[in-house]
Amino acid sequence: MNPMLFGLLAGLVFGVADVALMLPMTFPDKKTALLGAFLSRFAIGFLIPLVKMPIPGWAVGGLVGLLVSLPDAVITRAYAPILGTGLIGGLIIGLEASRWAV
Repeated sequence: MNPMLFGLLAGLVFGVADVALMLPMTFPDKKTALLGAFLSRFAIGFLIPLVKMPIPGWAVGGLVGLLVSLPDAVITRAYAPILGTGLIGGLIIGLEASRWAV
């Protein structure tokens, strides 16, 4: 599969999944929080298949997931959930991208 197409699909799926996890939570501005979370997770899914590094795909995914998640984690001070979902999602997308987005 084309890496760009895989990235678009992975970004949409990861973004929607993260928003679904956040729906039961309360925020002062819920619409903005959900949009921000979607965009951050979309960026992770979109970038992973496009990044080429001399390391395994799962490692690329984990690294991209952590790096893209860091600003949100620092701003919200919710390190564990944001970095955790970024890392886990990145690892999964990186593994699948190395298999399908070639």
